[in-house]
Amino acid sequence: LLDLFFKKEFVESMASSLIIFIRIKPKKIINLQLTKFLMSSKVKFNSLIDTIVKSIDKVKGNEINVLDFRKMDNRICDYFVICDGGSNTQVNAIASSITKNVSKKLKNKPWGVEGTENAEWILIDYVDVIVHIFQKTKREFYDLENLWGDANKIEFNEK
Repeated sequence: LLDLFFKKEFVESMASSLIIFIRIKPKKIINLQLTKFLMSSKVKFNSLIDTIVKSIDKVKGNEINVLDFRKMDNRICDYFVICDGGSNTQVNAIASSITKNVSKKLKNKPWGVEGTENAEWILIDYVDVIVHIFQKTKREFYDLENLWGDANKIEFNEK
């Protein structure tokens, strides 16, 4: 049974209806309808995204969304991770949390970081995963989720 479990075809067939419950805080469960997201062949990006999302949640980042561009032609990366914070201080704290945890857990440093001076919109570039950390007003103004409406959207909603 273990040999069958680790075969790619079996994992992909099981992933099509996968729902995962992750306990992040006491009495709060996040229901993630990820379908094939966690079981894709790019395991390193899934662990990167998982680490990024946990880092955002650790400092109470808001409305975490992941846009999956892998099925789009001429894409600039594989994923966007988008969230927002309530102030310059929180936006900087989210960015700091992400870079520290990814560096510590995955030994991965960002290719570039932009926007830390005014902390209204910080972009962290991990090449195939780009993280956008906004202040609420800037997120509403730029509206990346609708701008990239063709991408598959994965929302992390608290239940």
